[in-house]
Amino acid sequence: MKLKGKIKFTNPEQNQFYNVLRKRVDQYFIDKKISKHANGAMIIKTVVLMLAYLLPLVYMAINAAPQGVVYVLYTFIGLALAGIGMSIMHDANHGAYSSSDTVNKWVGLSLNLCGGNVTNWKLQHNILHHTYTNIVHMDDDIADRLVLKMNPHTAVKWYHAFQPIYAFFFYGLLTLYWVVAKDFVQFNQFINNKVNTNTRSQNARMFIGIILAKLLHIGLFVLIPIFILGYAAPTVLLGFIVMHFVAGFILTLVFQLAHTVDETSHPLPNDEGNIENDWAIHQMNTTVNFSPDNAILSWYVGGLNYQVEHHLFPRICHVHYPAIAKIVQQTALEFNVPYLQHNSFTGAVASHVRALQKFGKLPSLNEAIG
Repeated sequence: MKLKGKIKFTNPEQNQFYNVLRKRVDQYFIDKKISKHANGAMIIKTVVLMLAYLLPLVYMAINAAPQGVVYVLYTFIGLALAGIGMSIMHDANHGAYSSSDTVNKWVGLSLNLCGGNVTNWKLQHNILHHTYTNIVHMDDDIADRLVLKMNPHTAVKWYHAFQPIYAFFFYGLLTLYWVVAKDFVQFNQFINNKVNTNTRSQNARMFIGIILAKLLHIGLFVLIPIFILGYAAPTVLLGFIVMHFVAGFILTLVFQLAHTVDETSHPLPNDEGNIENDWAIHQMNTTVNFSPDNAILSWYVGGLNYQVEHHLFPRICHVHYPAIAKIVQQTALEFNVPYLQHNSFTGAVASHVRALQKFGKLPSLNEAIG
């Protein structure tokens, strides 16, 4: 991966799209006399999802749940874990949950409760992904993973032709890998490539924090059920795997539907290391909405089906995305800027499968250019 800041966005035509759009969105909140941050509905959602995450453990402590019920409870925990990731910690760690940095910090730590690490996540997501969306070797979200190829600019292996078949299984392994290894891998990766600019003492504390978060998560969902509540180890371990497979599958698929679809672009920088486009228009070319009219889905995925609005305004709480989407769409139309959207969830999944097929068959563009 290249170093942070090596790629710049150039705007030779000085496009005014984003300037006009920001003024219109700001005016919307002024006219409505509302905050850009969480409202009452968002606070209720936070409570509901956190209770859904923890109450199954309380049930297991109060009742001697049979094996089948244990698996159902861990499935619900997995659904809640994904919901927390998409709806709560995501907004907080973008600074969108509250106008208070302290509130954002504490709500954002819900990621640590789920076995992740806030600092690593911010480096990968807020800096690399949001700044360099769909730019290979910069956006860590489209980096090749084991047998998965998520962009058109890296070498094609023979097995990539089959990734539309096996990819969804590997999606289910995401959060389990995250809990076991990913944070440690990224800790070293981000220090080595200078994305992590912390001092040595700060990184020492961060490393201890990573370990403590893993111990807390595994302690809650593995050690306590086995050694304190008395559940059979094989049952708990399988339940833990089920929990993470459910969460990983949902989280990965939702994020893939925003960027790894047939309609998005994956631009390469020029010889000077510049992307010859306005940053905001780059976001419009690399990001897609889906299922905008599905209120239940929008509630659960934390507005991540409004990824266009999220990428343009990551510090606005997702509960406001449906309203400002109308402003974004109208402004994009006026400036002849693309506004990419799938009206249905199934349409978005089909487009994602087409993208996997395309990436698995294309020759490496780097080799072709060379």
